[in-house]
Amino acid sequence: MAGPLVELDRTAGTAMHDVVLLGDARLPAEVVAIAGDVVTVQAYEYTGGLAPGHPAHPQGSPLSVQLGPWLLGGVYDGLLRPLQGAGDRLVTGGSRVSDERTWPFTPCVTEGQQVDEGEVVGATGGPGPVPVSVLVPPGCSGTVSRVAPEGRYPAEAVLAVVADTEVGMTAPWPVRRARPVRERLPATQPLTTGQRAIDLLFPVARGSAVAVPGGFGTGKTVLLQQISKWCDAHVIVYVGCGERGNEMADVISELSALDDPRTGGRLADRTVTIANTSNMPMMAREASIHTGATVAEYFRDMGLDVVVIADSTSRWAEALREFASRMGALPTEEGYPAGLASELAAFYERAGAVRTLGGREGSVSVIGAVSPPGGDLTEPVTAHTQRFVRCVWTLDRELAYARHYPAVSWSDSFSREVGALAVAHARSGDPAWAESRGKVAALLSEADRLADLVDLVGITALPAQERVSVLGGRLVREGVLQQSALSELDAYCAPEKTAALVDAVLAVVGCCRDLVESGTAAEAVEEADFTPLLRAREEVGPDDSAGVDTRRDEVLAVLRELVS
Repeated sequence: MAGPLVELDRTAGTAMHDVVLLGDARLPAEVVAIAGDVVTVQAYEYTGGLAPGHPAHPQGSPLSVQLGPWLLGGVYDGLLRPLQGAGDRLVTGGSRVSDERTWPFTPCVTEGQQVDEGEVVGATGGPGPVPVSVLVPPGCSGTVSRVAPEGRYPAEAVLAVVADTEVGMTAPWPVRRARPVRERLPATQPLTTGQRAIDLLFPVARGSAVAVPGGFGTGKTVLLQQISKWCDAHVIVYVGCGERGNEMADVISELSALDDPRTGGRLADRTVTIANTSNMPMMAREASIHTGATVAEYFRDMGLDVVVIADSTSRWAEALREFASRMGALPTEEGYPAGLASELAAFYERAGAVRTLGGREGSVSVIGAVSPPGGDLTEPVTAHTQRFVRCVWTLDRELAYARHYPAVSWSDSFSREVGALAVAHARSGDPAWAESRGKVAALLSEADRLADLVDLVGITALPAQERVSVLGGRLVREGVLQQSALSELDAYCAPEKTAALVDAVLAVVGCCRDLVESGTAAEAVEEADFTPLLRAREEVGPDDSAGVDTRRDEVLAVLRELVS
């Protein structure tokens, strides 16, 4: 034994990734190597007290989790064992907390009916308004020989029998195997996050994968919490992977207290929280992101849009590195195992928009935070992650220290979804979205180009039009891209308000250009009062585009007075 690494005498029939229970406490472990008569397992609990000669109990099945309607609103560890009611301290080898609850079931099929894999057997429900279905499991099809009547049933109840296969409220599934689908679909519909810097400049599609790299103090956790609160997905799976316990506690308490703007209920009722913090078992952290992806696919198969937020994948990769070193695996760059890139790819490829086995359309979007040591974005986890994602939202230390939040860098971030989402915006009634985005990006790029020159020679040495470009960059940054997570009016921004703010800033900048071109002094334009425009984001409602237009007209009126 060496920490979570345990070697066993081989038991006949043991296979890779099978679960083995260790010792009298029956600590869960997973087979990771088989060499001759020696089986190597990684334990998912603290192995203190385990000694040579203690028994090992192979289970003959891979690491799996139990899926069901009770997941919504719950808090679980990395192996999806409930933490509510587990006491102040987690007991090594402790059994699952018993659940005496029952759940409603309404059948949708009748005896003698032919059904295929993925079809709905009946409807059940969690604590909130998210619709939850009982599905025919993958690989099963045939005649319904028995179906339970409408009523309330416990989690272990069998609700139907299809071709001699029992279909229950509980749907077990191996965490490292993706649930099958009929086909993968192109990701063409935007996932609205409610964060202007993202929805405008670096949008993400439903079913896409995103990396959020950023050093310490750049606001990764707050940004991911904002997305979990305000994005327009049906279900949120929040995986706290190796993060601090106090941050995880804040997430849980805030989600429990917040009202859901989409449903009017509790936000927690459509959230599944997996908490495997830095002081919990290291290898359970490694399993936690696969557990989160499995939970997301379970709800996706019901035709729902799901977002998986993994905070952070760097801590998960550190668990891989630690275990690889214990096994004596050949290290590569910075000590990470050679299979790091493959492990990252296996996780991010579980994102996607799909047509399920039952013919419904659903999606899993994956947003993974990356915490590079010292903010070094060339380190292996960050570098490999950028190969497998469609969007990167790089958080800039200088923006964060200047209190510009969210600190998403417009020069180091990118989105490969812009073209497809421009078509989606045009179809939904906003054909100018791509053009407005291009103008904002060009204005920010020009302002950045001039920033170093201003530092050298001063703003007064620039031509008038370039001084307007510098002014325009400031208006975009302070009036559009900045957003306060602590403001009731600004924590979330609807697409209509975002479009209004962008149009207002572009209209004001265009008016400033016309003024200096007609001979108005650049100094006079710079000294104009832009306060109504800059404060519009925090003083009008999250979907109040008319209020933004009023502020725009006030500023334009002030600028027109400069001509007279």
